[in-house]
Amino acid sequence: MQNKQQSLGGTEVLAFTLGNEEYGIDILKVQEIRGYDAVTKIANAPEFIKGVINLRGIIVPIVDMRIMFKLGAPTYDQFTVVIILNIGNRVVGIVVDSVSDVITLNSEQIKPAPEMGTSMNADFLIGLGTIEERMLILLDIDKLMSSSEMGLIEKLAA
Repeated sequence: MQNKQQSLGGTEVLAFTLGNEEYGIDILKVQEIRGYDAVTKIANAPEFIKGVINLRGIIVPIVDMRIMFKLGAPTYDQFTVVIILNIGNRVVGIVVDSVSDVITLNSEQIKPAPEMGTSMNADFLIGLGTIEERMLILLDIDKLMSSSEMGLIEKLAA
């Protein structure tokens, strides 16, 4: 499927919002999109890990991206969604403010991320996707979820 996606000259990303910014992640990593439900809290978990849910027999850790990226206090409403991701044979959920659409970006529409001090490590950025007046911050969700800060993939796989 990856080859089919590249042969069409585009990368499909799922666009979602956090605060006033729009982000994008590789659509091939997305397993499903769900409404935000209550989670079971885990003692001594980092603040950005809201807890876990039972998804058809699989225990899935839920990460609040707003807390992780230090974008202010999260509010949960009818637009808040959990994007269930399949990363490295692990299932992880991320809480975002809303999901907008799936966008196909060609290589000319993806610009390298600028070097600057941000609250988010630039290693997790693929670049910036531009579509007319819109700009998407493209995240490398694999690197982000397996980073030492997150430690989700290694810890859970162990």
